[in-house]
Amino acid sequence: MAHDVSRSSGGALTSGLKSRQITMISIGGVIGAGLFVGSSAAIAEAGPGVLLSFLIAAVLVVLVMKMLAEMAIANPDTGSFSTYADRALGRWAGFSIGWLYWWFYVLAIPIEAIVAGKIIGSVLAIPSWLPAFAVVVLLAGTNLLAVRSYGEFEYWFALLKVLAIVGFLALGLAAILGLLPGSGASGLSGLWAHGGFLPNGGVSVLAGLLTAMFAFQGSEIVTIAAAESEDPKRNIRKAIGAVVWRLALFYIGSVFVVVSLVPWDAPELAAGTYQAALERMNIPGASAVMDLVVLVAVCSCLNSAIYTASRMVFSLARRGEAPRVLGTIGANGTPRAAVLASTGIGVVAVVVSYAVPGLFTYMLASSGAIALIMYLVIAATQLATRRAMRARGTESRLESRMWAFPHLTVLTMVAIAGILLTMAILPGQRLELSVSLGLAAVLVVVGIVIQRRSPAVPVEPRVSAGTGLARKGPR
Repeated sequence: MAHDVSRSSGGALTSGLKSRQITMISIGGVIGAGLFVGSSAAIAEAGPGVLLSFLIAAVLVVLVMKMLAEMAIANPDTGSFSTYADRALGRWAGFSIGWLYWWFYVLAIPIEAIVAGKIIGSVLAIPSWLPAFAVVVLLAGTNLLAVRSYGEFEYWFALLKVLAIVGFLALGLAAILGLLPGSGASGLSGLWAHGGFLPNGGVSVLAGLLTAMFAFQGSEIVTIAAAESEDPKRNIRKAIGAVVWRLALFYIGSVFVVVSLVPWDAPELAAGTYQAALERMNIPGASAVMDLVVLVAVCSCLNSAIYTASRMVFSLARRGEAPRVLGTIGANGTPRAAVLASTGIGVVAVVVSYAVPGLFTYMLASSGAIALIMYLVIAATQLATRRAMRARGTESRLESRMWAFPHLTVLTMVAIAGILLTMAILPGQRLELSVSLGLAAVLVVVGIVIQRRSPAVPVEPRVSAGTGLARKGPR
């Protein structure tokens, strides 16, 4: 039977997440503070043409998630794409992408904590670092409890974010149609009145695409969380199947409202896209409302960052690619050591962000291209896995299949490589690309050394009934 690292000997993760929680986790995974605040950078780059940037990014992410769904539905695993890469490409691939992904989410902890600290600190008139640490401790505590605690917190966080977006879209549509009394903006003039749809030229769409791709990071979390639910295959299929309309509604819909009502070069966009649009609509208390929404969003992302980082390093430990203690499970069925270790490194990063901002800048740069590297690895893994299955004659067992294989898979890989090349060309992105690739190169070398010292035992590949993934053999 295909091996599930989350249910290996030495204890098992509990199946405590409910279907409604998995659904909300999948929604919350793609709604971060970047939507409410960070999308202003993409708008400044591409103007109204940012809609094309988000549309292209959405298509690419949907394709990658379809590939991941093919593998995850066949064999749910808390290590997700890291485990699949380990089996399809080699131990070095699973090791390197697993640690890169862990690092990405460990760094998300200080990023979200700093924003939360600023919002709470300004309201309470206290130093921002105090609430920043308090939020980390609180959410680490929820992750140390049974997994259902994380799921319940994330359920309500995600629900509040969804309600905020739905409310914003309703107000925005009313303003565009001229149905919102007292609104200071209406119609679609913002799409062409200030230099046209592409005021900075067609190349600007590529610059906006980089921000859009990073904004969608988090869609894959559901394949990690679903491994701790009672019906992982059904939950993965349901959650990923709805990614298309969620991306379209939440991101493209929101950005459409903003660029329609607010000139792309308006200075108030720097404070936040939603806030700028609400102020144009003359919505009272827009600033306070958005502070609350952003606070919920960053707490949600921080909560998920601790959860995701801990599960990834737990999976690595169970495969012998991280300290063994990180693969242990507490009495309540949660990987406490992995949670504490991931949170601890995140807390150190918070300290660095306040004490040595220059060093923290380089730390953040090291994670700048990880999302794109992850997407590329998922595509390469699916391509290798599917071809191996086709050669063995087990392809028919797949319950979910990537569209137009292998053509769309290869096309997606080429597109992602093109985006990485764009990062190399654009001056503002070169530092992030170079540091991220440098870190990736180091991990790949370490992974190759580990693989050579402890290679897989060559046994006949086997596929469990009803699944499509084979394990190369025990280590």
